[in-house]
Amino acid sequence: MSAATPIPYHPSVEQPRTDEAAIHAQMLATFAKIQETTLGDYGRAVRGVHAKAHGLLTGRLDVLDGLPPELAQGLFERPGSYEAVLRFSTNPGDILDDSVSTPRGLALKIVGVEGERLEGSEGTTQDFVMANAPAFTAADDAAFLKSLKLLAATTDTPQVFKKAFSAVLRGVESALESIGTKSPTLISLGGHPETHLLGETFYSQVPLRWGAYVAKVAVAPVSPELTALTGASLNVNGRPDGLREAVTAFFAEHEAVWELRAQLRTDEETMPVEDASKPWPEDESPYVAVARLRVPRQAAWSEAAVRAIDEGLAFNPWHALAAHRPLGAIMRARRAAYPASARFRAERNGCPIHEPGGRGPSGA
Repeated sequence: MSAATPIPYHPSVEQPRTDEAAIHAQMLATFAKIQETTLGDYGRAVRGVHAKAHGLLTGRLDVLDGLPPELAQGLFERPGSYEAVLRFSTNPGDILDDSVSTPRGLALKIVGVEGERLEGSEGTTQDFVMANAPAFTAADDAAFLKSLKLLAATTDTPQVFKKAFSAVLRGVESALESIGTKSPTLISLGGHPETHLLGETFYSQVPLRWGAYVAKVAVAPVSPELTALTGASLNVNGRPDGLREAVTAFFAEHEAVWELRAQLRTDEETMPVEDASKPWPEDESPYVAVARLRVPRQAAWSEAAVRAIDEGLAFNPWHALAAHRPLGAIMRARRAAYPASARFRAERNGCPIHEPGGRGPSGA
């Protein structure tokens, strides 16, 4: 099979281990520990990860016309325009000043999607949960559990120590990047460069079904106002919500356009499904645009948006069409953990969480 030919999906691409149920149970307990700790700190329940949002926005996703058959799959089978909801965040489960610099996330909910859905996935939405690196920091759920336990152990650490630690890690990471390398571990622990959030490219990091095939997805900036922010420095020292302020300032003046892109799986060896820590080589299978995401000028932060999006919605890659079934150990762990996180928020806050067109909470 040539490198350019996408490999057809088959259930055998997944190889669950026999101990996954036990690992998922430990994950649920660890997430609950994080959320109980932050509930005590803030007097309200927040997400177990990606607790702090920096922008809450709405726009539209326009599926491109004329896609080749291997890309015209699932939601992208034919041209169409859909409402989109975006939540920008950073990954800790506690709400930190932005000078504790950690990886960034984008949760994207596409609304009004018709078609066969995954079992238990109500409503008419297709969610993509992404972060600004092409691969996940852990290979599988067992490795992720170890990092999650570390996160739980440090959730209540005073911010003054986290800020100092983050500054040290940023210095080390800067030195590494000056010689052409990066450390995902340092970045995940607080060494992320202090850059503008809106210049980032966000990746699913882990694969999903792409109809008859398998793919990863990415959302990349394409409008000039966004691409000008890629790698742009942003000083947030002394500005606890500096990222949110920057996002708000941008959307007060500009619209934004991103491309949603797919990277088809074309090689079984270099593009694993179960090892989430391995980036798929883009020289073997590049990310190709399948849709445009347009977000007009608007208030990127408001009390109404907090109620409707931050508190009222849950994002979960298992809110999906059957054609975009999440794949691999990390995705299976999310199927277990995310509904519990959403239920915790809904019950403690007395705030119903509903999928558009659905009945109850099932995401993070």
